Amino acid sequence: MAYKAGNKAAEASARKAVGAAKRALGERGPVWWDDGVPDLNRRIVRNTPYAQWFDNPTRDETS
Repeated sequence: MAYKAGNKAAEASARKAVGAAKRALGERGPVWWDDGVPDLNRRIVRNTPYAQWFDNPTRDETS
């Protein structure tokens, strides 16, 4: 709305708030993929440390 109304101060305030929200959510700021943890993406689960958990039929699907 601020953009359409041509209100530069309100637009700047809104952009600042969006930037702060994105940083709080982890979308901006330090990268998470450079933490030294091995990347297990695109691996067959039986070849990862999660194999035993995956093979457990009573596992909780939310954990």
